[in-house]
Amino acid sequence: MLEEWVPRTRLGKLVAEGKVKTMDEAIASGLPIKEPEMIDILLPNLQDEVLEISMVQRMTDSGRRTKFRVTAVVGNRDGYVGIGVGKASQVAPAIQKAINNAKINIFKVQRGCGSWECGCGGNHSLPVKVTGSAGSVRVTLIPGPKGLGLVAGDVAKKVLELAGVSDVWTFTRGNTRTTINFARATFDALKQTMYVKR
Repeated sequence: MLEEWVPRTRLGKLVAEGKVKTMDEAIASGLPIKEPEMIDILLPNLQDEVLEISMVQRMTDSGRRTKFRVTAVVGNRDGYVGIGVGKASQVAPAIQKAINNAKINIFKVQRGCGSWECGCGGNHSLPVKVTGSAGSVRVTLIPGPKGLGLVAGDVAKKVLELAGVSDVWTFTRGNTRTTINFARATFDALKQTMYVKR
């Protein structure tokens, strides 16, 4: 698949030429990530997980149009995570669209040990308490000591696992049964770690 990839963006061409070799360099360049194939080259050990497959219907002149909406998360379990949504009339293309969308939305999570109980200075948790929201869902991630594990709902757990965060407490409010918003709120909270001053 990568052999026949023809880059269309400036950043894509730099990656194809080998001038940008790591994901950090790609993010530091400030150029937008628009092609999922770039991520395949920069992060070859990426894993993906489908969080939800749901049917959505739209009323048109010719009757009801049914599509599948898929929410997927990708990550390398070492600080990089992305979340995406894809829609198609069949499940397989919808999953592929969601994974590609997640790759485009990938970013680096600042990890650290912000727990006062632990203070080991490792990268197993988050540096500070962060909050993210999407729709009615608000998720607060609180740094935990080593060995705590992920005290979180299933959706948040998958997002945190693929981000490489292993010890954290979570506090949620709102309708967490909405998988897509729960995942996005967790993702938004992780994004807040980018603005932490070291």
